[in-house]
Amino acid sequence: MGGRADAALRAVIVDDQALVRTGFRMLLMADGIEVVGEASTGGEAVAVVRRTRPNVVLMDIRMPEMDGIEATRRIVADATCDTRVIILTTYDLDEYVYAALSAGASGFLLKDVTPEHLTAAVRLVQASDALLAPNITRRLIERFAPRTSVKVAVHRDLSELTPRELEVLRLLATGLSNAELADHLTLSAATVKTHVARILAKLGLRDRVQAVVLAYETGLISPGEQPESR
Repeated sequence: MGGRADAALRAVIVDDQALVRTGFRMLLMADGIEVVGEASTGGEAVAVVRRTRPNVVLMDIRMPEMDGIEATRRIVADATCDTRVIILTTYDLDEYVYAALSAGASGFLLKDVTPEHLTAAVRLVQASDALLAPNITRRLIERFAPRTSVKVAVHRDLSELTPRELEVLRLLATGLSNAELADHLTLSAATVKTHVARILAKLGLRDRVQAVVLAYETGLISPGEQPESR
């Protein structure tokens, strides 16, 4: 690995196993990513993040005292902090991963991730891009989202979206990429990108993963729903 200097990218590693933290720290530092803190519990993670203000947190889910889901929720809820959370898990389609995404995580990585994938994922999330493709997020949500014929009350923030933005959000949640959205709506890729950016800004969301989660949890789209053909 190149060990390029990247002082602007700061990370915190959270896992209750010291060997896991050491391994991830070595991989990140070898690629020029600064590790500004470590924690072995969710409570420690929240404190370390508040003190160091990292760009990205690698967060284990199952830990003593406070798990990674609650820690993620507290970190993301801090409006003064723009830290993004990547969940570390052993199983990809895991109900705990779904809970973590609902709590505000920007994606997840398997603990046996390759060094190249790990550092690329940290850089991707730090650049405000979603770590998960919409179709992967959708598969995860459809497996664990409550299946009910009664839709929950639509989040009040959705009222701020224009009809076109609501349409884009609904299609995004079905797993369409920007290119597929552009083709489906007969719009340019740049226009679609602008719509997505405005949706995230209006709803106070950090990335597309959160937009997909919100679309399902507000009842804007139901599990199994497909985009209408044109």
